[in-house]
Amino acid sequence: MATNRWTKEQLKLAFHLYCQLPFGKLDMRTPEVIKLAGLIDRTPGAVAMKLSNFASLDPAITGTGRKGLEGASNLDREIWDEFHADWEALAVESELLRRKLDADAQPMDDAEEQLMPEDFTGETRKVVTEQRIKQNFFRRAVLSSYRGRCCMSGLTETRLLIASHIVPWSRDKANRLNPSNGLCLSAIHDRAFDKGLITLTDDFKVVVSEELKRKKEPFVIEVLLPLDGRAIELPERFMPSVEFLSRHRADLFVDNQKK
Repeated sequence: MATNRWTKEQLKLAFHLYCQLPFGKLDMRTPEVIKLAGLIDRTPGAVAMKLSNFASLDPAITGTGRKGLEGASNLDREIWDEFHADWEALAVESELLRRKLDADAQPMDDAEEQLMPEDFTGETRKVVTEQRIKQNFFRRAVLSSYRGRCCMSGLTETRLLIASHIVPWSRDKANRLNPSNGLCLSAIHDRAFDKGLITLTDDFKVVVSEELKRKKEPFVIEVLLPLDGRAIELPERFMPSVEFLSRHRADLFVDNQKK
C-alpha cells in the first residue's frame, strides 16, 4: 500500500480524473474512482477524498456555496496551477501515464476513439494519438461540467452533444483544452454559436443575431428566437470565462462584424 504522501504523478492523475467526472460522482463508489485507486495503489476512499480536496480549490464550486473537502496541500495547489497554465501538456501526460499503469487501458470514452489506419506509424501515429487524447479530455471535461445537458436547450442525448469552444481551437492554442473555454451544446446550437449567429453576454444570457431574427423559417422562430435574452444553464464547474465570451462577441458574432 502507498505511503500517506501523494506523489506528483498520482496527483496529476487524480486531477485529470477530477476534470472528467461530474461533481456528484466524486465518490468512492464511482467505477472510475475505484479503477484509479487500483492503478496508484490507494483506496477508493482516499482517491475520493483527494478529488474533494481539488473541489475545495475550484471557484465554480465554492462560489455557489458548495464546499469540497478542506485540507488541500500545497502540492494539490501546484497541480491545479500547472493544469491551468498548460492544459494540453498535462492532459496528454496524464492520459499516457494512466495508460502506462494500466496494461488493459482503453481511452476513457470509447465512443471517441476510432481505429487508426495501419499505415499510421511513428510520428504520425503519435500526433494522431495525442490529438485524440486532447479532444477526448476536452469533451469529457465540458460535458461532465454541464451534467451532460445542452446549456441552451436542455438536450441530454449524448450523441447529439458537442463540447463547443467559445474561442475557436485555431485562435487560442493555450486554451484549446481549458474547460472554461467550453460550452455543452447540441449540434444545432453549436453550429449557430460557431458561426456567430448567437452569442452570450457576460452574465451568460443568449443574444440572437439580427440576421436570425429576420428569418421567417418555422424552425428558427420556434427553436432559436426564443433563446434571446434567456440565461443558459450554468455548469457545476469550469464557468465560462467572461474574457472568452467577450472575444467571441468581438471576433465572431455577426452583428458586430457589420459595424
